[in-house]
Amino acid sequence: MNKWKKSVRSLCLGMALMMSVSWTAFAATDGATGPGQAAGGTVSGAVPSGATVTSQNAAQPTVAAQGAVLYDATHNQFLFSKNADTQYYPASITKLMTALLVAENCNLSDTVTFSQTAVSNLESGAVTLQVKAGDTFTVKDCLYGLLLKSANEVANGLAEHVSGSVSAFADKMNEKAASLGCTHTHFANPNGLNNANHFTTAHDMALIANAAFNNATVRQVASTLHYDFPATASVPTVRTLTMGHKMLNPANSQYYEGIIGGKTGYTSLAGNTLVTCAERNGVRLIAVILKSSQTHYDDTKKLLDYGFAVAGSASGTPAGTNTSVSDAANNSTSNSSKPSGNTTSTNTSSSGSQGGPGSSGAGNTAAQGDGAWQQFGNEWKYLKANGTYAANESLLIKGETYYFHADAWMARDWQMVDGSWHYYTESGAMAKSRWIQTNGYWYYVSADGALFVNGTTPDGYRVDANGVWIQK
Repeated sequence: MNKWKKSVRSLCLGMALMMSVSWTAFAATDGATGPGQAAGGTVSGAVPSGATVTSQNAAQPTVAAQGAVLYDATHNQFLFSKNADTQYYPASITKLMTALLVAENCNLSDTVTFSQTAVSNLESGAVTLQVKAGDTFTVKDCLYGLLLKSANEVANGLAEHVSGSVSAFADKMNEKAASLGCTHTHFANPNGLNNANHFTTAHDMALIANAAFNNATVRQVASTLHYDFPATASVPTVRTLTMGHKMLNPANSQYYEGIIGGKTGYTSLAGNTLVTCAERNGVRLIAVILKSSQTHYDDTKKLLDYGFAVAGSASGTPAGTNTSVSDAANNSTSNSSKPSGNTTSTNTSSSGSQGGPGSSGAGNTAAQGDGAWQQFGNEWKYLKANGTYAANESLLIKGETYYFHADAWMARDWQMVDGSWHYYTESGAMAKSRWIQTNGYWYYVSADGALFVNGTTPDGYRVDANGVWIQK
């Protein structure tokens, strides 16, 4: 919930539309008054692009686990949360982060040689593949051992292969978590074994899982049911590893159609933990369960059922909203009056493919300045030259100003930034020196992009304390 408050999602549909849909909208600052929102908290107009609109016919599920979230990765919004920012021990779902870093930093054909430290730095009863010091495997073999068998010494060996030591790899895990927008997570090891300094939240784990399942290598491994693990000197026969996540297996009673992959976890302190990624009809959902007492599969099924029931109705422009298109030539399909000058309508719906914010439209990753745009579905992040994603900051990129939320997603629509409202277009660029139409109201943003209030605009129009054009 705290994470959502950082995204400005003002403006609701009005009483008639609220009879048929429910909405969730969060302002960046509690009690803030934004465009289209009258003083005193009265909200008027249509839900802006990015607001969550769900059907009233789908009741929110009851989840027994202590912590849980359901994340719609396609539309970049959380559909359900329970103690989303409460810290819990993750257990072996930690290995999704380990797998992601390995996939990003290694070739599958690389050879991993296991040290004595890697195979002995374990707690009693930890799951292993009986790997011994001096054993060698490819990174590919190790990834399957990591995610299918959940072998803890394999996690240690991979960590040493990438970073030289488990502690150095843990630092890398924490750096990666921060770059993904995780604010309540700290990793102490690559396997998730009990450690007081090893914790995460359901919200943060969803961000990590989303990044992991956007990686083709991790996705391939995590969706595999069986894998033949090579023989070793101590175990001279090939062993067939089986995916531990039951919802992936058609022969299991817990099977769920559309599962892309996932990871199980359990320790005495963590209880049952589970991360699941599923996709149906072009909608990808990620369910995270923390601190469960053997209800993790039932809870996950409830979340996914709910998510697929409501995700299809979540859109930037809710059904029943009139589309109005305005341009600098003052052509409009709306009958509402407007001031002359440079104008933009927030009700405009876009079509066609995007090549990237401010790009020519070629490809899913467009180099910009000293970094690069990266596309995830219909959303964008900006990878800076230092290897981290832009987050909770404004950047000037090729002459345009963009704002990035704390979770690194590029902002669109009205946002409260540095104490003022700003409008970010569909491409992400901040609007400047122009009129913006939102649900029949007109607002003017100044040359610095800030909403102009309580005065006369450069082209001679009066606006009130909320920034609304005062029509005479």
